[in-house]
Amino acid sequence: MTEELKKEQNKADETARQKSFIELAKALTDQKSNSLGRPLTYCLTTFGCQMNEKQSEAVAGIMDEIGYNRQDSEEADVVIYNTCTVRENANLKVYGRLGHLHSLKDHNPDMKIILFGCMMQEQHVVEKIRKSYPFVNLVFGTHNIFKFAELFYGMLQSDRQVVDIWEGTDQIVEDLPTERNYTFKSGVNIMFGCNNFCSYCIVPYVRGRERSREPEAIIKEVERLVADGVSEVMLLGQNVNSYGKTLENPVSFAKLLEMLEDIEGLKRIRFMTSHPKDLSDELIEIMAKSKKICHHLHLPLQSGSSRVLKEMNRRYDKEKYLNLVDKIRTAIPDISLTTDIIVGFPGETEEDFQETLDVVAKCGYDTAFTFLYSKRSGTPAARKEDQVPEDVAKERFNRLLALVQQEGRKRSSRFEGTVQEVLVEEESKEKGIFTGRTEYNLLVHFPGTEALLGKYVKVNLEECRGFYYLGTLAE
Repeated sequence: MTEELKKEQNKADETARQKSFIELAKALTDQKSNSLGRPLTYCLTTFGCQMNEKQSEAVAGIMDEIGYNRQDSEEADVVIYNTCTVRENANLKVYGRLGHLHSLKDHNPDMKIILFGCMMQEQHVVEKIRKSYPFVNLVFGTHNIFKFAELFYGMLQSDRQVVDIWEGTDQIVEDLPTERNYTFKSGVNIMFGCNNFCSYCIVPYVRGRERSREPEAIIKEVERLVADGVSEVMLLGQNVNSYGKTLENPVSFAKLLEMLEDIEGLKRIRFMTSHPKDLSDELIEIMAKSKKICHHLHLPLQSGSSRVLKEMNRRYDKEKYLNLVDKIRTAIPDISLTTDIIVGFPGETEEDFQETLDVVAKCGYDTAFTFLYSKRSGTPAARKEDQVPEDVAKERFNRLLALVQQEGRKRSSRFEGTVQEVLVEEESKEKGIFTGRTEYNLLVHFPGTEALLGKYVKVNLEECRGFYYLGTLAE
């Protein structure tokens, strides 16, 4: 048996093993449900990125298979948090919520509390959970999510806190149950982990090294999704542009997109996140000629200062980034560009910050996600002595935000008065008003009916409100 066949067999064996734990956990759940005379419930909250959202769908799928009914209220039999640790506030939010859960558990001692995800990969966090939150029943990280059914069954059998944290893995397990948030669109993981080690970022430490899924497995998953009614997919990875480098037979990200383009019934392809250092001419060419890849590109800048970018270990400078944007806009003139920017990185001067403002003014982003630098223990940037004072960082952040909003309104309003195709995603809080997205990832609100959900409709974009439009259905 070849090494490749062995890997596939191991994947199949692990999938079968986890499905057997689903059945074991289901038997215990049915027994408890019968004794209570009602179905058991769970509440699942996701913090952080779209990778987390995708992994939460897998956990939800397994919980559904085991026999739990999902609800929004945390007054449930099982409460699950999928955690994020990109910024300190994300950690503090979880600790704050745990205080509330403790009071709920005092009234319902049988309640089970589960924490998993990136935050749990930090050793000091796990030690704090053990010491300060012993009422939490199960703790696991990012590398062994595929073992959730096994861990859940073990938790049901134990009266002690179960902690199972892996430092890393090369395993990718396919074909486990999943419960999608939408019937008509879905995220698809194409890779896991990150090899970039940006000096401010905790992700490589909590998600591990890059590992790509085989293209055949990705295509098979997308084909299955399309057969089940999905027309839009979002390809997910910490750095999709480096997809395929770890495969035994390397395949470029652009080539994977070409393969997916051929799937009949798939209408829209999106992806994130793209690292500027790896965005190839081949990818730009494929995007320009594609009929399915949306003309939206999220291209994180982080800083406009070449000096700061070097300190961040981003491996491009201001000039290279601006040249890349010019190249993209030349090939795809109607492209919608969005970005991430960090304010207050250690050592950032006013001159460095002015360079960032200059890039924002030149690039014409539709929107930018702006963040105050958050010190993450274990990263090189956290050890720097020249941390920017909080009041200085906040003042710069406000100036950046004002410019981003000004430029964003200017750029986004280019579609005002046009008719655009919109995928209708959900009803807004205002009854009778529905929300969808154009291929440029712009939000549109317009009057409609539930019959439109999941459908593509033509909408008159009548008024730009900055980062969204108000419109009406076209005749």
